[in-house]
Amino acid sequence: MSFDQLSSLEAQPTTMRRNEEYQDDPEFTSLSQDLMTKLFTLTGNISRLSNQIGLLGTNRDTERVRERVHDLLEETKDTFKDVGEGVKKIQTWEDVSPSQKYTQQKLSREFQASLTEFQSVQRSALEKERASASAARTAMEDATSPSGEAGDAFGQQQAQEQLRLASQDEVDFQDSLIVEREAEIRNIEQGVTELNELFRDVAHIVGEQGEQLDTIAANVEDTRTDTRAADVELRRASHYQRSTRSKACMLLLIIAIIVTIVLLAVLT
Repeated sequence: MSFDQLSSLEAQPTTMRRNEEYQDDPEFTSLSQDLMTKLFTLTGNISRLSNQIGLLGTNRDTERVRERVHDLLEETKDTFKDVGEGVKKIQTWEDVSPSQKYTQQKLSREFQASLTEFQSVQRSALEKERASASAARTAMEDATSPSGEAGDAFGQQQAQEQLRLASQDEVDFQDSLIVEREAEIRNIEQGVTELNELFRDVAHIVGEQGEQLDTIAANVEDTRTDTRAADVELRRASHYQRSTRSKACMLLLIIAIIVTIVLLAVLT
């Protein structure tokens, strides 16, 4: 290390050097922070999307509003898929510390909550698009069919006149509107299906992690129980050993007394 590098290192705040030195796992920390940032962004997207969807079907419904809804739906869906892969990766991280385990649980909890909220917004957008497509079909039918029954020649002539006067431009517009709405409906439905699968994948991994934790906890409890039982047995063995040693000492003392008495009797 050069003198300049050493000086630069020494110039860093002490807290920064300590954080770098005692950081659990830089890769884990970087990934978790990136996922947290993206989840925060998703929360903002969902809020804006909900506001824009609320304008659909009202007098403020415009093509620009629908473009924003479409773009936000696509952007949020893609970001959720990206975050979902990251959450799955971080949930399967091996040899995690207690703080990392807490981060895993927090990420999975916030991801599932945000995804559930987004799915609700998706369903709302789907309902609005279906209602819009239905309204466009009705408008096209009204534009291409006579209003009222033609019961006589005059009525038939009037009906034909209404058909002739029907605006072909309006018919074409409503037809293109229906095609556009149906395409958007299919796109939203596909997004709902993809995110449902992602939600199940994450929930499955989290469930497996929970089962592993339950197994570990059960093993720890069994070990604790076995340790307590072993401790009791050791105490009993120690007590028995002390009792046996005391009895042996008493027996030796009695034998020594008897031998002493015998020797004194013989000598006298």
